[in-house]
Amino acid sequence: MARTTRATQFLERSGVAFETATYDYDPNADRIGLQAAEAIGEAPRRVLKTLMAVLDGKPVCVIVPSDREVSMKKLAAAFGGKHAAMMKPAEAEKTTGYVVGGISPFGQKKQVPTAIEIAALDEALVYINGGQRGLQVRLSPVDARDAVKAIAASLVA
Repeated sequence: MARTTRATQFLERSGVAFETATYDYDPNADRIGLQAAEAIGEAPRRVLKTLMAVLDGKPVCVIVPSDREVSMKKLAAAFGGKHAAMMKPAEAEKTTGYVVGGISPFGQKKQVPTAIEIAALDEALVYINGGQRGLQVRLSPVDARDAVKAIAASLVA
């Protein structure tokens, strides 16, 4: 597995300190984020999943703990919008340039507005997808937020 991806290159260019962790990706897992947390032996609240949504017809990126679900109402409110819905997988892949299971907020084809669950900022270090199935980057959640100019808000149900 390559440990250099568009996501890791983006973090390096941004001057963000990070480490990589690899695991055996299970394409049949019911919940990919929880499978990643278990595989790397980390608490699900510290393994953040990257989701793509559509807010008032425009793409947004959402970063939340792998054991939580996004509240579409809270997501829309965080961006001052009216209606949010999950993006279809094919559209998420086209928008980000990553495959589902390997979507990272870092180094997407086109940076879109991003939000991170505010509770994640309380963790010293978190894991976020590194742009490839089975690859996580371990970094400060504040650094992650700042690197993609994300807003921090309460996003989970």
